[in-house]
Amino acid sequence: MFPDAGHEPPYNTVDAALWYFEAVSKYVKYTHDYKFIKENIYDGLKEIIDCYSKGTHFNIKADEDYLITAGDEHTQLTWMDAKVGDWVVTPRHGKAVEINALWYNALKIMSQLSKHFKEDAEMYDKMAEKVKKSFVDSFWNEEKKCLYDCLTQSYKDDKIRPNQILAVSLSNPIIEGDKAKSIVDTVLKELYTAYGLRSLSPREKEYVGVYAGDQYKRDGAYHQGTVWTWPLGQFITAYLKVNNYSPEAKKMAMRFIEPFKDHLEDACLGSVSEIFDGNEPLIPRGCFAQAWSVAEILRAYVEDVMELI
Repeated sequence: MFPDAGHEPPYNTVDAALWYFEAVSKYVKYTHDYKFIKENIYDGLKEIIDCYSKGTHFNIKADEDYLITAGDEHTQLTWMDAKVGDWVVTPRHGKAVEINALWYNALKIMSQLSKHFKEDAEMYDKMAEKVKKSFVDSFWNEEKKCLYDCLTQSYKDDKIRPNQILAVSLSNPIIEGDKAKSIVDTVLKELYTAYGLRSLSPREKEYVGVYAGDQYKRDGAYHQGTVWTWPLGQFITAYLKVNNYSPEAKKMAMRFIEPFKDHLEDACLGSVSEIFDGNEPLIPRGCFAQAWSVAEILRAYVEDVMELI
């Protein structure tokens, strides 16, 4: 995060470096420019994997089960990072579901790149295999037929949040088959709205449906029911995957995109807001022109919807 002048930027994120692998994978997919990757990026990717494996800042490291654990009760390292004073609104230290989906995806991408460059990919393949086994064994919630959101040594957080959709949507999904279909169906039923996914199911007692009031109240609602647009792009990708890109799924994907034609004439003209109230009428809130809201809707449209029309 880059703060105001005079302060050092804090590097307090566990997911940014892992998202970088997905960006590299997309770059290669569309450009086939492996030369640029090899000369400028590949060694850095190796270093990232090594640091996550051995341990780095904020207690970010691979545990004995090969899953990534991070932080403590005082830190907020995932995108759900609201904190007011000493109050950590959504504590997600330990093993967060989307972080480990991204970790598996990163290992698979490293394997693919290593094979292309005629280097040994066995280490990445073996690690990915162990991560996948531990992930399914640890994160699958048989009672709710979806994934736990976060794990600690003593607690499994079974609140239904949108983070689990990344286990299905990424370039290398860590969950497939019937379990993936069940995850998507649960997210659709519990979290979907016309402008994005709720950050928490309304069924949970901590749910807050309106993002308003002073900073304390707003931050208390930020990830406790407020709708975020950016996860909707990942949801659309996952929805099409688990429904085998059927004609019916393609039509539904277009319906997921359709409401944004109207929203482009609200809030900031021609853009997409950061967040919306969890309750109807889904009033736009927060930043009125948010980069990742715009980017994920465009990505889903170009990659998953436009190509199907």
